[in-house]
Amino acid sequence: MIQHDPLEHDRSARRGRPYRRVWSLAWPLIVSNITVPLVGAVDTAVVGHLGDPVYIGGVALGMMLFNFVYWGFGFLKMGTTGFVALAHGAGDSDEVRAVLARALLLSLILGAVVALLHRPAAAFVFTLIDGTAAVEGHAMDYFGIRALAAPLALANATLLGWFLGMQDTRSGLVQLLTVNILNAILDFAFVFGLGMDVEGVALASAIAQVGGLAVSVVIARRKLAAIGGEWKRALVLHTGRIRAMMMVNRDIFIRTVCLLFGTALFNAKSAELGDVVLAANSVLMLFQMISAFALDGFAHSVEGLVGQAIGRRDARELRELVRACAVWAGGVSVGISIIYLVGGGVLIDLFTGIGVVREEARIYLIWAAILPVASVWAFLLDGIFIGATRSVEMRNAMILSLAVFVAVLFPALAWFGNHGLWAAYMVLMAVRAISLWIYYGRIAADAQG
Repeated sequence: MIQHDPLEHDRSARRGRPYRRVWSLAWPLIVSNITVPLVGAVDTAVVGHLGDPVYIGGVALGMMLFNFVYWGFGFLKMGTTGFVALAHGAGDSDEVRAVLARALLLSLILGAVVALLHRPAAAFVFTLIDGTAAVEGHAMDYFGIRALAAPLALANATLLGWFLGMQDTRSGLVQLLTVNILNAILDFAFVFGLGMDVEGVALASAIAQVGGLAVSVVIARRKLAAIGGEWKRALVLHTGRIRAMMMVNRDIFIRTVCLLFGTALFNAKSAELGDVVLAANSVLMLFQMISAFALDGFAHSVEGLVGQAIGRRDARELRELVRACAVWAGGVSVGISIIYLVGGGVLIDLFTGIGVVREEARIYLIWAAILPVASVWAFLLDGIFIGATRSVEMRNAMILSLAVFVAVLFPALAWFGNHGLWAAYMVLMAVRAISLWIYYGRIAADAQG
């Protein structure tokens, strides 16, 4: 009698449906990820109807400061995803638990530091940005409130990374929908109901993190009970594994700071062009944020898939899954660009009721429409490298991309004004993708064992 290897049967089943498998993981993340920039979009839209562009500029700069914190510590999510995916792929439930414990402990410590030091940090940043006094005042109010909730936001990011590493995208959907729907409801309640302005939208975002964390903890406890394993203090505090986590986190931190610096430089140069240009660019950057988060649904899907394929040492599965993600992501990015080209004017009007800002944003709408197709490959490759915990290559690629961006930015801005600023940002995205693709062969080698 011929006996079939059940492990090989499972592999064949996985290989037979890569496109369906990718989509089943990606669609909850696309839906939930779109709600993430809607925190900023709703914040901007609410203050955008208060009648003065300084409110939009204040939220934009305050959001930029908070994003330096949230995305600067993005390694809490990205590093967690990669390590959990590798442990889950290898069937090590004890390590799956230990990764979560290490990451949550680190997130709470870093969040507390942010809450304590946010004022001097913000004061330093404002010495580098030439915004008006009114804009900077509103930005400080917004950032101050959101920084106090940083421990909650970072813990939520860590739990989201853990869900993604476990390929449980639906739990990620529940967490993000909870945070962002609650934020939108509270935005309207505080601003239009209670008469608050920038402080109201910041307070709404901070309170929403409480709801998201409560839901995430309930879900995580149920999943931990289902996977089994034990909490082992010695494993949580294992020196070698902590060192490996910190090395990966260090590289992702450097990579993320470089990316945030590029975005901050874009905002700083927008501010130098005046409050109206800053407000218009802030509105258009929301287009990019929405498309980036939507397309990150595929990047986040591929993180867990790549990590588990490498954990199983299955190079063929890795190739098929990466190809399927690329096809899906490329097609969706084209669809988003078409939507922006056709309906961009309507979206601009939704985000602001200020006539001069609407007119200015329409001048540069073409850049927001092109960016989804130009930037999707960088997002997808980021996900591949995160899943493989190949952080050194991510760091080096981002340093190179930032250097090219800075070299292009100043002459482009001098020659073409705001069009040059958007063109330089496009170059940043293109170089990110090209440099990561050059390193991609190392990921395939990991899967070969």
